[in-house]
Amino acid sequence: MSGLAHTPYGAPSAWVTRFAPLIVSGGEVLDYACGGGRHARWLASRGYRVEAVDRDAPSLDLLEGLHNIRALRADLEEGPWPFDGRRFDAVVMTNYLFRPRFSMMLDLLAPGGILLAETFMVGNERFGKPSNPDFLLQAGELLERVAGEFTVVAFEQGQVSAPKPAMVQRICAVRGAAPTVLPSPAG
Repeated sequence: MSGLAHTPYGAPSAWVTRFAPLIVSGGEVLDYACGGGRHARWLASRGYRVEAVDRDAPSLDLLEGLHNIRALRADLEEGPWPFDGRRFDAVVMTNYLFRPRFSMMLDLLAPGGILLAETFMVGNERFGKPSNPDFLLQAGELLERVAGEFTVVAFEQGQVSAPKPAMVQRICAVRGAAPTVLPSPAG
């Protein structure tokens, strides 16, 4: 498994909450490899229509029937691709990396769509899991993956202390041109 264990009701990532205002109001958001759905719940509570996808049925069961959330069970690594022809206003991907389908995930963003990604990078092995290089971004890798078709709004990489010590990489990127008004950092 290339993600970390998820808690169903954990707080959403500060990175996601900071840049979510860039998503078109009421837009359709894909919570990619959603785990327990912390971002799906938070986004749905703000009026976004969220499709939450993961392979873990018990976690998805906790999202069934919640307002503005559609739970979809799918294996994003080995199963059939569940999104042929689909486009979203935003894709949120945290604590997950599967390189063979990364470009397919990026293709899910409509023009003007927002990518909010935050996951582990090399150096994280000294803090614990994930430590397998298959699941750790290389320095600057998210920038390389969006080069050409996306405008980078914000990018960070390095060591963090919260919610626990880790090496992470984060990006907010827009497919096409960047918005003219950026959200202020959460205080």
